[in-house]
Amino acid sequence: MVTEDFIIGPKLRELVEHVVNSYRRDERTQHIDKRYLPNRLEIIQLTQDLMELLYPGFIGRQHLTEHNVAFHVGDLLPRISEAAFRQIYMCLRYMQETQREASRGERSIDQQARAITLDFLESIPDIRERLAGDVQAAFDGDPAALNLDEIVLAYPGLLAISVQRMAHKLYKVGVPLMPRIMSEWVHMQTGIDIHPGARIGRNFFIDHGTGVVIGETTDIGDNVKIYQGVTLGALSFPKDERGRVIREAKRHPTVEDNVTIYANAIILGGETVIGEGAVVGGSVFVTSSVPAGAVVTFKPPELRIKTARPEAHAAPKPAPPRDAAAEFMPDYVI
Repeated sequence: MVTEDFIIGPKLRELVEHVVNSYRRDERTQHIDKRYLPNRLEIIQLTQDLMELLYPGFIGRQHLTEHNVAFHVGDLLPRISEAAFRQIYMCLRYMQETQREASRGERSIDQQARAITLDFLESIPDIRERLAGDVQAAFDGDPAALNLDEIVLAYPGLLAISVQRMAHKLYKVGVPLMPRIMSEWVHMQTGIDIHPGARIGRNFFIDHGTGVVIGETTDIGDNVKIYQGVTLGALSFPKDERGRVIREAKRHPTVEDNVTIYANAIILGGETVIGEGAVVGGSVFVTSSVPAGAVVTFKPPELRIKTARPEAHAAPKPAPPRDAAAEFMPDYVI
């Protein structure tokens, strides 16, 4: 049982100096004497508010009607727009500060942030239209789904896709940090890791979803369905003459329309193309292109099942001589 409070006392000065010196020794894990940085918690709250805007009546306020929905959106939009502008502005200023860009002036970045914010908010109806197709694809592709409402309320794949479609909009116009914070927040919520740079077509369905990884330069066509554990990743990282990674290169696969990829398949490489209508079986490892309409599987391993002998439960009796190795042979080979 604790009998008295811990008092740091005379050690405080020494410990403070020790910690602060660690800041000075390595600048990679501190942000001191710098002015601009987006607020991670505010971006997460903004993402949650945006989900309420995308799915009215399902997320956030319920019991909306035709009479009060406009009031609800009118109340929500100003809060979203202020937070979005503030964080977009901070991200743009951060990029200018860290990359030591030629100063464009605060007014110029202010105008850019306002234009990006307005464009992003104006894209919400288009994003909702795409997400409606994703909801329908999930219902059509999952026989366990009771109705569309269940998908909106419960499916982690839809949550991941919803946030990625918003984050991708910001990524395309060059907003740093904020899209990745959004996508990594939903990664923590769902176990689904989709980079905001990935380009995803219509009617996309992730079934179950846990462990799915989709890299930055992935291109996914329309009507694609993938299962849990699928990786669309990089085979290697191209480097320049100084050995530095070329970040703009296409590193991740292209998946064309109407493709199905089953659980735990790994598809790697920027030159890898999964042709239209192909089916990639579970647990396969693909590093080269697949023709349209092909089915990719691997030869299943031999499955051995050993069962208990019925006589093992009977009264003990002398056993005839037999090869000792036979005790470890299977009864069935499939």
